[in-house]
Amino acid sequence: MKRWNLLIDKIPQKGSWNMAVDDFLFRSIEKNGRTYLRFYAWESPTASLGYSQKAADVLDLDTCREQGIDVVRRITGGKMVLHHHEVTYSLCSADRETFTASLSDSYRKISQALLVGLRGLGLDAALAASTPPRYARSNLPCFSHPARDEIEVAGKKIVGSAQKRVGTRFLQHGSILLENDATLLRRISRSSTEDSELNMTSLSQILGRKITFDAIVEQMVKGFSGFFKIRFQPKSLEPDEVSRIQRIQKERYENSAWIHETG
Repeated sequence: MKRWNLLIDKIPQKGSWNMAVDDFLFRSIEKNGRTYLRFYAWESPTASLGYSQKAADVLDLDTCREQGIDVVRRITGGKMVLHHHEVTYSLCSADRETFTASLSDSYRKISQALLVGLRGLGLDAALAASTPPRYARSNLPCFSHPARDEIEVAGKKIVGSAQKRVGTRFLQHGSILLENDATLLRRISRSSTEDSELNMTSLSQILGRKITFDAIVEQMVKGFSGFFKIRFQPKSLEPDEVSRIQRIQKERYENSAWIHETG
């Protein structure tokens, strides 16, 4: 049975740190060939931009400053996400036996593993069948509509994901919503009032109760382990790895030119 490395960051961190860790893990697998599954949280509301997005096109930056919302750019594609009350997962792998070189195939498999975990929480979740054309062509936020193979409950998006791929090596990360931040998301989004009717939901809305980070991660780990037939070995960052991540954080994710210009 294959073994994957499992990182669980229970202490919420800055957006720039979270993105730098994912970036570091993605770079690492080019040499070590390992697979990493990571779960983490955010210490304050943070808007993340897809790699090809321009901040001023999708965000009201004045409102972000007024509300104390950080802005970061991901190395993955996709649309703007407001990270706040959520559990974020990331998966880095170059495993050619488990994942093909197809972005869509690996994306679907990861979504299916997430589904197993969500159903363990009692959710009647499913994969979206298609991407609405208007959503695909727009600057709408990620959680405006479920895209193909993203996870929805009763037609409403509950998990949004994005991927970066270089050959068979890829990083995919995504948000599992604990609570619905639609009001704040509308305030910071550049999309029109009509477009900002967000088709999203959250675990607390569906379950009718609050749920903890630990409870979600426990089910997600079971979901990934069962779906992919793998075992996990806990992974902690070594001091030299922390130093390398801090360098990536400073040079890229806290660099204004990287954040505010298109990739």
